[in-house]
Amino acid sequence: MLQGARVRLGDAFVSDRMSANAKRSEKPFVCVVDDDSLIRDSTVRLIRSFGFRVEAFASADEFENSDYLEEAACLILDVRMPGRDGLELQHRLSEAGHRIPIIFITAHADDEQERRAKEAGAIRFLYKPFSQESLLQAVRSALREQ
Repeated sequence: MLQGARVRLGDAFVSDRMSANAKRSEKPFVCVVDDDSLIRDSTVRLIRSFGFRVEAFASADEFENSDYLEEAACLILDVRMPGRDGLELQHRLSEAGHRIPIIFITAHADDEQERRAKEAGAIRFLYKPFSQESLLQAVRSALREQ
């Protein structure tokens, strides 16, 4: 990379000359994975309004293949999606050694899915529609788990 170049982080550009202290003081990076574009977009706007950096993905594969996997401080993950579902992604991330705190969101889940998600380390399991406050509390809790 060129000295003084700008790199894209979410919706913002930052200089590669940023000090180490500035990098440490950056706001946590939250990733949202949901196949429903309306939920995904509204969740992104909500997370951004809380003051966090955020990026959205339409599928588990899109997130796993992104450059954001290593940077994610928290993952908001839909349970049911076409292709790999949220529980499968949680399992794959765990097996690969990625310890990203996960908040599951769902409109259609059962007690067994919630039990499996929590046993595998999920921070919260929220049912759609969820309140802004419950999501903010879940994100804050997830970030404390790091």
